Amino acid sequence: MAANSVEELMYLHGDLELDVFEARGLPNMDFAAERLRLCFSCGTSRNPDSDTDNVGGEIPAPASEKTHRRGVINTDPYVTVSAPQTALARTRIIPDSQNPEWNEHFHIPLAHPMRFLEFRVKDDDLFGAQIIGIVEIPAKDIATGNTIIGWYPLNCATRKTPKHEAALRIGLKFTPFESNPLYKSGVKDDPQHLGVSHTYFPLRKGCSVKLYQDAHVRDNDLKQPDIRLESGIVYERGTCWEDICHAISEAHHLVYIVGWSVYHKIKLIREPTRELPAGGDLTLGELLKYKSQEGVRVLLLVWDDKTSHNKLFIKTEGVMGTHDEDTRKFFKNSSVTCVLSPRYASNKLSFIKQQIVGTMFTHHQKCVIVDTHAGGNRKLTAFLGGLDLCDGRYDTPEHRLTHDLDTVFENDIHQPTFPQGTKAPREPWHDLHCRIDGPAAHDVLINFAQRWRRATRWREFAFLKKGKSEWSDDAMIKIERISWILSPADFVLENRRTNIPEDDPRLYVNQDQFKQWHAQIFRSIDSGSVKGFPTKIDLAVKQNLVCGKKLVVDKSIETAYIQAIRSAQKFIYIENQYFLGSSYAWPSYKDAGADHLILMELALKVVSKIRAKERFSIYIVVPMWPEGDPKTATVQEILFWQNQTVQMMYQVISKEIKTMELDAHPLDYLNFYCLGTRESVLPSSARQATGDKDKVSDSLKFMRFMIYVHAKGMIVDDEYVILGSANINQRSMAGSKDTEIAMGAYQPYHTWAARHHHPWGQVYGYRMSLWKEHLGMLEECFEEPEKLECVKRVNEIAGENWKKYTEESFTIPLQGHLLKYPIHVDRDGKVSSLSGYEEFPDVGGKVIGAYNISIPDVLTT
Repeated sequence: MAANSVEELMYLHGDLELDVFEARGLPNMDFAAERLRLCFSCGTSRNPDSDTDNVGGEIPAPASEKTHRRGVINTDPYVTVSAPQTALARTRIIPDSQNPEWNEHFHIPLAHPMRFLEFRVKDDDLFGAQIIGIVEIPAKDIATGNTIIGWYPLNCATRKTPKHEAALRIGLKFTPFESNPLYKSGVKDDPQHLGVSHTYFPLRKGCSVKLYQDAHVRDNDLKQPDIRLESGIVYERGTCWEDICHAISEAHHLVYIVGWSVYHKIKLIREPTRELPAGGDLTLGELLKYKSQEGVRVLLLVWDDKTSHNKLFIKTEGVMGTHDEDTRKFFKNSSVTCVLSPRYASNKLSFIKQQIVGTMFTHHQKCVIVDTHAGGNRKLTAFLGGLDLCDGRYDTPEHRLTHDLDTVFENDIHQPTFPQGTKAPREPWHDLHCRIDGPAAHDVLINFAQRWRRATRWREFAFLKKGKSEWSDDAMIKIERISWILSPADFVLENRRTNIPEDDPRLYVNQDQFKQWHAQIFRSIDSGSVKGFPTKIDLAVKQNLVCGKKLVVDKSIETAYIQAIRSAQKFIYIENQYFLGSSYAWPSYKDAGADHLILMELALKVVSKIRAKERFSIYIVVPMWPEGDPKTATVQEILFWQNQTVQMMYQVISKEIKTMELDAHPLDYLNFYCLGTRESVLPSSARQATGDKDKVSDSLKFMRFMIYVHAKGMIVDDEYVILGSANINQRSMAGSKDTEIAMGAYQPYHTWAARHHHPWGQVYGYRMSLWKEHLGMLEECFEEPEKLECVKRVNEIAGENWKKYTEESFTIPLQGHLLKYPIHVDRDGKVSSLSGYEEFPDVGGKVIGAYNISIPDVLTT
């Protein structure tokens, strides 16, 4: 079914169930190499049954296939499946076979413009893969939804002619988005409560979830007016770092911490809202030592920045300033075990790819796991989200620039935009975090255990001679052996492969239908970073892991975002540090490699609602610029990718508005904002803190600066929330790059389907509280964000705030912190910088960014 003519370009938006069965008659692509090998080895055949250890996670060939190997070098085939500028799937490699059998199944969400789906059979070689042949299935045939199955001849890569008898047997069936019942009922409206499908961890019932905005909320923050929930209950905001400090202080058995950065010098409680716990006045490092001396098992798993060093006479801070070496040194020779974990790549990857993964990517998860009170027993509690326990993160909804620098922010003034020696305000920090109690907390523990065993796998050998075992797997408490710590009946953290336990009602912490949460854990992670993924393909597929050429990958965070967006009916609200992706549809640089679907899914969601003549609104809050100096090449390139993404989305929406002949503007459906603050008087403490340095930044002169949006969350229809550590970029969504963790949760009682009206549960309260922080007030129209009236009102406030923020004279305070993002969008969806603001105020740097050919795309996407 090769495409012999130019096929029609069309969008395939839905789910593809694909089977790659087998191939036959493949040529021996390694014939020349085999002749050379025989020449130099005097005809000795290599052992056809030799195999390697699968610790790194490569999917081995089944034993039945090994028996067909020949004692000569032969083709090592695998199959890639792709749309234009996008790799969708790839099979494992079958060594030495001209008639390979893969029998692999793939579930592939599609949101791609294409003329055909392309299958490439390749031969894996040491110096790069060779294309054996190609099969093309026209998009119009796939779009019918009919089952397509059979043998297809392999065509040469350079011409549309069959390659002798070589053929590929495949099967596929496409289900369009609009006809899939999964997206009609939605993640939260599924009567069976199965949650997001095709994920490693299942939905857990009977949970309790607490949602946080910023590291702390003081007693007098955001008080009036009250946010009323169902039955008139007043929404109560959490105090994140204060709650974490209390949980650590009250732990009896374990405190496990995972972080991109963990800094021992920070203080968690600075403006207490209740009585301090034992050790609450200590720094984080001293508190953890204090707990470990009480007999609590304290384990830290911190990303090892390879650019930082603190050994002998060599001390470097590191490019990212994570303090990893300082923290390791602080806990050395204490009863706290602190492991610095590099971003390991699978040992099955090539040496060059291992170096790329280990150098460019990070462990980005942020989690705290403790045991907490549960009646007469103990239970697990997990905190996760965007907040690292390090410097620069503490802030409140007021987002002070220059106040309390000598008290609350003493020794914790974070400002990466300006060089040292420059007088400037602190960088305010906005973030999202959560607390999870109940069955889902055990899935966070499983994530920790898998990563801990991978990170400590080799270190234990270094201590064998000294008889030490602190680096071994035994460092983790076996909670299943402690009867008073509630754990699932079949909960066993095995060494070689992790079994995910079934939902156990004994762990439910809340069965009150009015308060109960259902929660689910998602990740981006691969077999190079964990120990416990299956090495057999059938087991990996059963656990909804993606099997690639030489990796096993969990990319369920992207899956969760896709399903939540497709299920949305009214509106979507997003806060994220980065916003770039779906590069296959960008106006230019389509091969940048940021090919995750989330941004295209958002655009197509609006398109589907325009076609259905229904209102739908998307609000997106991002930082004014990525952290650092916006004039630098790296930040400029990220801004360039962001602009490509935004323009792609507006053009897709604009095209549909014209097709439906609506008198509407793309801004009626999709809008972007940033956060900023401005103060009127420089307090004496700030003047003293800046010292006698000569250079004064314009930001300090005008007493204004952006609020850095480090949040990573999405709220759908005021009933479903996703938040965690994952940015909306390829690094966070690929699964094989940065490691991430997130959760999705909802209250089954407080959904549109259950209430038959707008839900007024905790998710609604959380969104309204965030809007109260950003907009400085609450209005009745904010209760229905999907309506055009709300969109226009929010845009009006944000636009006025931008004018107040950028004026030279500061006369009228900002209404909250929400600013219009400084871009202009016309009716055709064309995006440009706002007139008069081609560069960011005070700091410079082009708003729409600039491409830099010298920076690897993989680093900035």
